[in-house]
Amino acid sequence: MKPGPLPSVDVPGDLSGPGDLPRCAPLPTRVGVAKPGPEEPLGVLAVGPGGAGRRAVLADLLELDPTLLGVPDGSWLVLRHGATATRAAYVPGYRQPHTYGADRTAAGPALARPPRRVELHLSDPLLRHFSLVDTADTGTLGVAGVPVLLDAVGRAGALLFVVAADQAFTATELTLLAETARADVPVFFVVTPGSTGWSGSDSTAPTEDAGASVPPPGAGLPSPGPAVDPVAVTVAAHRAALLSAVPALVEARWFALHGDAAADLRRALVGWAVDEGLRRASSDPPMLPGEHVRVNVVADPGDWPEQLERQTRTCAQRIRQHLALELANIHLRVVQEIVFGVGCAGLPQLLDREMEALSLLATAQCDRAVRGILDDALGRVFGASLPDGVRQRVVKAVRFGLTEDRLARELDRVLLVTSTAGVAGLAGDGAIDALAGYPGAARTEILPPVAVALSGGCWQHWRSPGNNDVNEARAWAQRALREVELELARDVSRRFEVVRLALGAVLSDAVDHGILLA
Repeated sequence: MKPGPLPSVDVPGDLSGPGDLPRCAPLPTRVGVAKPGPEEPLGVLAVGPGGAGRRAVLADLLELDPTLLGVPDGSWLVLRHGATATRAAYVPGYRQPHTYGADRTAAGPALARPPRRVELHLSDPLLRHFSLVDTADTGTLGVAGVPVLLDAVGRAGALLFVVAADQAFTATELTLLAETARADVPVFFVVTPGSTGWSGSDSTAPTEDAGASVPPPGAGLPSPGPAVDPVAVTVAAHRAALLSAVPALVEARWFALHGDAAADLRRALVGWAVDEGLRRASSDPPMLPGEHVRVNVVADPGDWPEQLERQTRTCAQRIRQHLALELANIHLRVVQEIVFGVGCAGLPQLLDREMEALSLLATAQCDRAVRGILDDALGRVFGASLPDGVRQRVVKAVRFGLTEDRLARELDRVLLVTSTAGVAGLAGDGAIDALAGYPGAARTEILPPVAVALSGGCWQHWRSPGNNDVNEARAWAQRALREVELELARDVSRRFEVVRLALGAVLSDAVDHGILLA
């Protein structure tokens, strides 16, 4: 008998080991809005429900034909500035991007699976200030899509929410907007005409013969009031509905796709980019304090190597437990969607989105744990209250040590779920970059990111008309997630082992010489 799905379990607040094992730093249990670093490029993410006309809004901003902005369903479109117009599709499982046509009938290589993102370079002056990103419809995000979107919004810096006049905010959209407001990310709202225009009924719109049915003066009836602007009424109604649920967005600016709204929106976005660019640049000093000062080792650093070993082992164990619980919850969601939702044909896209969110979560947990290990070890060897420059010197030394470690080089790879429910590794330059829906600046953390995705063979297998057996899909998903859990467990153990060795070598050298060498 095949084992059933694991139950959904909330992650406990403390999973530190027993006895005198040191506690691991608190780990994030979900991916939230990322805090942009000064090196992150500015971007505006366009978000909204399907049918709201996001593509038309972006086309108006750039004065383009909307057909040029077409991408496969679920893929993100990243619009960047470039002297020459180029288009490339970044597909997980490949190290190099593919040339991608402006429409689906254009000549080009057949893609085994939809790309995570399509980059379009244009010479429009607006893109000199920031990148524009068209994301997936909010109705298709699901549980895993929201954290992926929130992470990108935080790194980009601004959100452009597009909603039609006859659409209402859903619970998923309100959650997304509330998280964005809590992170103090500016939101720009654009209201577009609905399927029946602005008012839902043309009878409320002013017309040239609107006064034909008005009785003449002296008939004892009140004279007609001023004409009602259906555009202003629609925008006001949407704003009131939003503020009743997310009052923190009271300062958000609203625009209607009407008249000169595109020019007004363009000026507002450029103004935000100027202010945000100055803010990020001012937070990036040319030199951190302590980058070139002499740092002495404390008189008695104690048994710091043993403490470092125990702490890395504790953190690795805790992260493995977190990821196992998260994969159990993913299994439940996938089975539910196979049976009651997307079915077998939608399984690859659903699971790929879950793996994208899992990759972000695992990366954030490893990064925070390594930062805690580093700070604790530096405090034992050099004492407390070290300048930021000293910490940065140690980070650079550890990263340099990792480049010489064969085991560390094996971590820089993509884990691909195959059509046989196995996991294959793909290393090489560009392999990890192809998995990002919205790529950011080069990482400054010690470890490379965790990267998990579905291979093109999974799409080909489950979208074949003959492979529509629900029970087979459930069994395949269970085996695939189990393989992902085992591979991630091994990967996490290797990550903290290479950190222990590299950091230990840097600190041992400092202890032997009595000072931190440059």
